[in-house]
Amino acid sequence: MTGTGFTGATGVRFGATQATSFTVNSDTQITATAPVGTGTVQVTVTTPAGTSNQFVTFTYVTAPVPVLSSVSPHSGPASGGTVVTLSGSGFAGATAVRFGGVSAAFTVISGTQISATAPAGSGTAQVTVTTPGGTSNGVSFTYVSASVPALTSVSPNSGPAAGGTTVTLTGTGLAAATAVRFGATPATSFTVVSDTHLVVDVPAGVAGPVAVTVTSPGGTSTPTTYTRVASPGI
Repeated sequence: MTGTGFTGATGVRFGATQATSFTVNSDTQITATAPVGTGTVQVTVTTPAGTSNQFVTFTYVTAPVPVLSSVSPHSGPASGGTVVTLSGSGFAGATAVRFGGVSAAFTVISGTQISATAPAGSGTAQVTVTTPGGTSNGVSFTYVSASVPALTSVSPNSGPAAGGTTVTLTGTGLAAATAVRFGATPATSFTVVSDTHLVVDVPAGVAGPVAVTVTSPGGTSTPTTYTRVASPGI
């Protein structure tokens, strides 16, 4: 606030309520923290010489309660980590995003959009946004338990120890694959064709019959055998 005669100020009031705190910056300026209040109130400064009587007002604005309209995507693995976009209104100044009773890390992009990372959970949780204006309505987010992948065949099921053979793995639950291994050796690369097919480059150095496995967030498949073929000798 700006004026004159502020040196030695002993009080700043918003209506009848003392400011939470104030600092006299100079004889003409004070920085004050407004207390809780409503409506429009007169601001006054008191010094040993008296109290100001100019009609200077401060208006309290009621923050709107946030409204959550959608969560996208609306499902993710029980392990958490899904980045979701919350859409709605009144998100400015958000202080919390919760999935059920669990707090989530989040970033306010705008007054109508928040990016949040789903924490671990189970079942269906109500997502809410909290701001100084209150807590929003809830929108459902469903935790999906990832299935363990099943591997039924490798084609071709043999190749040279030098590696480089491209094979097709057939099974179920393969779309979420995070790793393919030939024994203890990870495949150098693999491509998800569908939930039932992976195309994989066999790593070099695979010796003898080895167990081929696929790992996803749901676990690791039972093994299927891939056999090394010896190079011909003369």
